[in-house]
Amino acid sequence: MVKVIASSVRKGNVLDVDGKLYVVLTAQNFHPGKGTPVTQVDMRRISDGVKVSERYRTTEQVERAFVEDREHTFLYEDGEGFHFMNPESYDQLVMSAEDIGDQKAYLQEGMAVMLSIHEGVAIAIDLPRHVILEITETEPVVKGQTASSSYKPALLSNGVRTSVPPHIQAGTRVVIATEDGSYVERAKD
Repeated sequence: MVKVIASSVRKGNVLDVDGKLYVVLTAQNFHPGKGTPVTQVDMRRISDGVKVSERYRTTEQVERAFVEDREHTFLYEDGEGFHFMNPESYDQLVMSAEDIGDQKAYLQEGMAVMLSIHEGVAIAIDLPRHVILEITETEPVVKGQTASSSYKPALLSNGVRTSVPPHIQAGTRVVIATEDGSYVERAKD
């Protein structure tokens, strides 16, 4: 176990709180004009999936569990869960849909991801920052609409809704940020 200050905790970190392991879902630092700065941490208990929200003073010490981050390749999803393979040893790990959460929409076959492994069990996943997806449907361009106007809604090939610039048509491949599902740019291919 390593003690770190609360303000350095990030999404995907694994904390040891009272002997139980928690994976961090979100971590935000708040610096009010008056009073002590605090870090709000939303986390999920690994053993039973219970979500917990904690507030720490930003200088308070929290225990970070030793977790090995190793690259794995996403293979497929079935009734057991999501299957990943270590490209070096060919060992396979399975993660449940609850462990992956809403990130499962961005998983693509053959994608390289970072898995956080604690005592041989995959407990957290870190996707690449960007993925390339195809626009399956979007509103047509309105003639006379300026390029600086607001974005229009679009449906991606993975079923997620996002907003794209007016010039993007259905069938266009675009780069999407996996963190929040936002449009980054048109794909270069």
